[in-house]
Amino acid sequence: MSDVVLVVDMVRGFLEPGHNLFCGDQARRIIPKVRQLLERQTAQGGAVLFISDHHDPDDLEFQMFPVHCVKGTSEPEVIPELAPFVKAGNVIPKNRYSGFFNTDLARRLEELNPDKVIICGVCTDICVLHTTADARNRDYAVEIPADCVASFDPDAHRWALGHVKKILGARVV
Repeated sequence: MSDVVLVVDMVRGFLEPGHNLFCGDQARRIIPKVRQLLERQTAQGGAVLFISDHHDPDDLEFQMFPVHCVKGTSEPEVIPELAPFVKAGNVIPKNRYSGFFNTDLARRLEELNPDKVIICGVCTDICVLHTTADARNRDYAVEIPADCVASFDPDAHRWALGHVKKILGARVV
């Protein structure tokens, strides 16, 4: 057994300027750290799964957030800096906050049977938080490298790191 890294929403729609939900320069600063994490984990035999926002043009989420990551556009694509880690079948499209909702992530993790799940990406207080909660509810040991997560809202980012540690029992390193 080894670890599985879940890379949450490290996609063009969130991490490249000019898109409706660009998370900002602060979020871009985690890209080199995420890349180092993926290099280290793959060298140690860990698996990488990209969880990528993919929405229909009329998705109800757009009642809360601007239109983003619409299927068929470039926005759901993994950012070029992490593209070397994209392999056939390791991108899981999602259309809600948790990477587990209406996806095959639970089955894939069950097959991989990791020692722990390492979660990184954006946004700490939204999709990272909800994916972490669902992983913990499935009794996975979860680790979140604090320098590999970010949000457009610094206060919500800090709150979410405290919540996943104190309430969900994830290890924040």
